Amino acid sequence: MSTRLITSVAAALVVVGSSACAAIPADTEGTLERASGGVLRVGMSEHPPWTEVDDGERTGVEVDLIEEFAESIDAELEWQDGGEEHLIEQLHAGSLDVVIGGLTEKSPWMEQAALTRPYVVVTSSSGSPEPHVMASRMGENALLVALERHLEQHEAEVAERVDGARP
Repeated sequence: MSTRLITSVAAALVVVGSSACAAIPADTEGTLERASGGVLRVGMSEHPPWTEVDDGERTGVEVDLIEEFAESIDAELEWQDGGEEHLIEQLHAGSLDVVIGGLTEKSPWMEQAALTRPYVVVTSSSGSPEPHVMASRMGENALLVALERHLEQHEAEVAERVDGARP
């Protein structure tokens, strides 16, 4: 093989490799791009102290985390309340972007949703460790990564607030 051919092939591989990496992580439906400067649709299942509605006001550890995340991507929040099963169905259908409500990594919904990595570990009433997560739509990897980075920045603060530990 000539040096010219080898150089051309190497240059082509660099271009192809560079363009492939530029799109990772990516959202199959463009959720992070749509929500940034737009609306982040969040489903919430009440589960104090993680999520709660009191006199029409949303409170809780995960409510604060999602509000701060929305602010970081310049998004308005659109809330939908309901039970976990209904919210996960809405997430799977694309009507929601994120579901919060005291979910743990042992969630029965892991087949229908992408779960963040744990952001805090608390001790359950039975004494076993209970790593907490949030759920996002499958395939929306850019959103998932952005949310995980946000959660990671707040691990110590959350652990202190709920008497838990960082994962």
